[in-house]
Amino acid sequence: MAKEKKPFPCPEFGQYLRQLREAADLTQEQFAEAADFDRTYVSGVERGERNVSLVNICRFADALSLHPAKLFDFYKNPKRQKKPG
Repeated sequence: MAKEKKPFPCPEFGQYLRQLREAADLTQEQFAEAADFDRTYVSGVERGERNVSLVNICRFADALSLHPAKLFDFYKNPKRQKKPG
């Protein structure tokens, strides 16, 4: 029996990070500067082209004044959802 492939979470993470950045009323340039990244790196993350390290997730969270766990709110694991009954 073949293992079920897990979806690649980078695009969803990037979209969610963009939503958080925009909600904080930050441009990519402002956000990149606050997190000490180049704007092109932030752009790549938001497009889902980068696999972000835990260290960088913490830097993004600090730039948004959020707890790092908040950046994982995009993730929905169907195996962890409660079954009815």
